[in-house]
Amino acid sequence: MTSIAVRAASRDEEGAVSAVIALAFATDPMARWSLRGAKTYLAVMPALICAFGAAAYDSDSADVSEDFGGAAMWLPPGVEPDTETLARLIRDNADPAILSEVEAIFDGMARYHPEAPHWYLPLIGTDPTRQGQGIGSALMRHALARCDRDGAAAYLESSNPRNIPLYQRHGFEILGTIQAGSSPVLTPMLRPPRHATS
Repeated sequence: MTSIAVRAASRDEEGAVSAVIALAFATDPMARWSLRGAKTYLAVMPALICAFGAAAYDSDSADVSEDFGGAAMWLPPGVEPDTETLARLIRDNADPAILSEVEAIFDGMARYHPEAPHWYLPLIGTDPTRQGQGIGSALMRHALARCDRDGAAAYLESSNPRNIPLYQRHGFEILGTIQAGSSPVLTPMLRPPRHATS
């Protein structure tokens, strides 16, 4: 298999990064449960992606495969998503019938989030036309090498059960499950600190 090059995206490539992640999440159980209706999803998802991951551009950790087949947005230790904007977007756009359940999911995410320094992966996705080509693994290897150079843990929440085996292959361990009312299951996962081998 040809190796897949991964590099940091610049902030002026934010539109392309957001587009591939929005496509990747178009069938994601949690994303589509919380943003019901295609029109709502397409209108709101780019702003959610920005609120979750735009801080990655400041640390050169918004990673893309060479041809934008996939992207991952990693936040370094001490950097958090824009939770105020996330809360407002959900409050304004989620179905009122499930709003309290969506808020409970965010509360659960906060409970599982590690207190020790760690790299956080709020978003990773592959263009649906490119899935199964190893892009997700290439993105993970690139970022986890950075974690290992730092001797830092890595943390994510899997919003799609199909992705859990990929994360487990890269050393992530399931911490538990987050679920509220009618919601799909969100799976918090942690990769303990490792050190790069020379």
